[in-house]
Amino acid sequence: MRLKPTGYTPLMLMAQTCALLGFACYAVVLTTLQDEWHLSNLQSGLIASAFFFGYMLMVPLATALTDRVDAKKVYLVGGLSASCGLLGMGLFAYNFWTALIFMALNGIGLAGTYMPGLKILSDRIKTGELTRHIAFYTAFFGIGTGFSYLCSGWILNSLGWRYVFGIIALGPFTALLIVLLFIPALTHEKWHGPIRIHLRDIFPLDKWRLVLQDKTASGFIFGYTAHSLELFASRSWLVAFFAFCTVVTGETFFLAATTLAGIINFFGVPSSILGNEIALRIGRQKWVCIVMVTSAALGIALACSTGQSWWLIIILAIGHAISIMADSATLTAGLVISAQENIKGAAMGLHSLMGFGGGLLGPAIFGFVLDISGSRFSQTAWIWAYGAVVIWG
Repeated sequence: MRLKPTGYTPLMLMAQTCALLGFACYAVVLTTLQDEWHLSNLQSGLIASAFFFGYMLMVPLATALTDRVDAKKVYLVGGLSASCGLLGMGLFAYNFWTALIFMALNGIGLAGTYMPGLKILSDRIKTGELTRHIAFYTAFFGIGTGFSYLCSGWILNSLGWRYVFGIIALGPFTALLIVLLFIPALTHEKWHGPIRIHLRDIFPLDKWRLVLQDKTASGFIFGYTAHSLELFASRSWLVAFFAFCTVVTGETFFLAATTLAGIINFFGVPSSILGNEIALRIGRQKWVCIVMVTSAALGIALACSTGQSWWLIIILAIGHAISIMADSATLTAGLVISAQENIKGAAMGLHSLMGFGGGLLGPAIFGFVLDISGSRFSQTAWIWAYGAVVIWG
């Protein structure tokens, strides 16, 4: 039976959750690989950053292709790439350099599924309020990453780090199968004849220049870059931070660090949606400023909380996660609304590219500052590291 167009949304939400299961695999096994491969904190951060480098490498091409062909085709290639990257980490990675390659391949896979998945919906839903479907799709990013922490932690504790990547590789492969089997192809091809993608299609520099000349639009883009730098640095190092808290306090919380990180991640989902509603009432710029200052304060407070009660640490971690995500939808919606219609597509591409550019820098900056200010066993080093990523907001 053929689904109504709105029936595709639950399928794409399910597919996105599966595709994102590999997102936090490395964050969960970071300290394990540090000890096994004798990695510095900078090297550990760079492996996390390689994931975002792969995303940045692929996302301009992926978004350009979705204007030429059915986004479903791009999604299938992305799901396969992510599965191969995760399997490669589980089966073949043995040092810093091999991990860089396979994590970048995993990031390429995310670029081929996340935005193309959104394009699958927008190409098929032509009635009703599309923005509601988009809001749920973007919010499910937090649900997918939350499950990534939970599943990766359970597998690590039971079977070891190689099984984390090997088993989680089934996630993006399942997403591929959902889209392949249940999402019908578009009835009419978007593009007739041979597909030619020029460099200017992938990197529309002239349009990007116009976007950056728009003070309001560029403000939201740079804000999103700072937001992403803090967000992905925090997500990459949160499990390691909880491990350090266990050492300092001398006691463990009743939940494992990975489970705790996964649960905390879920708080970002309603935070992003509700934050956008508040911004509509008090003004986007005002809300973004309030959120970024609050996030910076809570990030520093969290770093200073080591050695205190676990409940205080958890409250601050939840508060930091909520405040990081509270302006996410606001920044994206602000860019979409403020960008000129004739360059809106290029503006969204630049927004995504620079956002994940912040994601690339964040984990590496965090690890580098940990190294130069002590080590991951120094409370002062953690304070400096958190400070180095929250200050950009």
